[in-house]
Amino acid sequence: MSVLHDDARRDAFDFTSHFREDFYACLTRRGDTLFEVTDAMLCENGPVASPVDLTLVAEHRRGHGALYDALNCGRIDVDGLRRALAVLPQPKAADNRLVLAVDVSNWLRSDAPTSADRLFCHVYGRNGRSSDQFVPGWPYSFVAALETGRTSWCQLLDAVRLGPDDDLAEVTAAQVRRVVTDLVEGGQWEEGDPDVLVVFDAGYDAPRMAHLLAGLPVEVLGRMRADRVMRRPVPNTWTQPRQGGRPPKHGKEFRFARPETWGEPDVATVTVTDRYGTAQTMAFDRLHPKLTTRSAWIDHTDELPVIEGTVIRLQVDRLPGGQDPLPVWLWSSRTGMTSKDVDLRWQAFLRRFDLEHTFRFAKQTLGWTRPKLRTPQAADRWTWIVIAAHTQLRLTREAAADLRRPWEKPAEPARLTPARVRRGFRNIRPHLHNPARAPKPATPGPGRPVGSKNRRPATRYDVGKTTKRPESIAERNQLKARKG
Repeated sequence: MSVLHDDARRDAFDFTSHFREDFYACLTRRGDTLFEVTDAMLCENGPVASPVDLTLVAEHRRGHGALYDALNCGRIDVDGLRRALAVLPQPKAADNRLVLAVDVSNWLRSDAPTSADRLFCHVYGRNGRSSDQFVPGWPYSFVAALETGRTSWCQLLDAVRLGPDDDLAEVTAAQVRRVVTDLVEGGQWEEGDPDVLVVFDAGYDAPRMAHLLAGLPVEVLGRMRADRVMRRPVPNTWTQPRQGGRPPKHGKEFRFARPETWGEPDVATVTVTDRYGTAQTMAFDRLHPKLTTRSAWIDHTDELPVIEGTVIRLQVDRLPGGQDPLPVWLWSSRTGMTSKDVDLRWQAFLRRFDLEHTFRFAKQTLGWTRPKLRTPQAADRWTWIVIAAHTQLRLTREAAADLRRPWEKPAEPARLTPARVRRGFRNIRPHLHNPARAPKPATPGPGRPVGSKNRRPATRYDVGKTTKRPESIAERNQLKARKG
């Protein structure tokens, strides 16, 4: 057992050292400072309260001026860093399948009128839906590879800040397409492997995402609202006499809120779990939404497609925290599922919530949303630093010692949480490659004279979307007439 543990430690050191070299190569401007900021983030004793506190850590050998200069004026080869993340060993599901989760997390900046590209971000209230708010901030779309089993780990692969002119579905589809392409080029997927499963929450239109991701070896799995209406396929035999016209494209309605429209499920499973009790599923094959030339499909000039998939209804006995369990509706772009396939899908969807643990750890421990940075470009650099730091924690968790508190339970090396791995990273760092160069002595500039006024005030920016997308054909024609 000790030999296996030594081999795991050696592999962890090798993978982490190689990633640190690749990460340093992607820091094309102010690279030494950005690299040491990442190490200081990992070696800080407690949560990161502000970037300037990291300059007091021994691993950061430069001053606070160099830190903010690197965040404001540095440069990161984001495409190269994406490729470096894609070639790392990726976690996979039980059937050796890559499972990717996509979700948006907000960097709230309500008190930053001089920061550009802020949008109104939805924030859930604590007293029900009536207390929800929209706070100005920077929304970021993340893509992560999920692990199997109960864990708080995942591998962050990409982050994109959503701008005022961006369409969520189009930007997310381009992001997922780029990530899947990097994974294929990195040797993570080959011909004959199961399709990459991409899991979305209810904020995304799963059938539209499947249409936008056509041509990739992916399967889309998304949560559907409980009031959705789907359509069955048209029967093969049409017995009623026809008077001419086009043949029908849609069959009978399938209303989620009306059980009398369901009929008998194609697949039904019952699974006993420790966390949720008995999980019962019903799967209905070859259901599709009836698309109309409105909203998201307003610019679709060709004939609207029929996007068939499998609808899965999941019902459990209990939820953590004592909440009343409501049925969960899922839609998968794959048809013809077996009972084993259905169980793998709803279990993969529940694993999507591991990304929420990563968001909480990045915000509360690594200090992702703590800096008061003015420009969104500086926020992007800080975001990629957080991703690089989290990746090093995941790579070194096999080599980390369990420096637990007296009230914490012992854990196996492979089952340590990200916070407990970070607790011992300072002891791991001497065994890793450190490509950063020593700082050169320099004299700081005089800065603005004391008592002088700022004669160049910063520009104020409005919050919200700048592009209004048409909701109907009439609005689309009016916009085209104005542009013409």
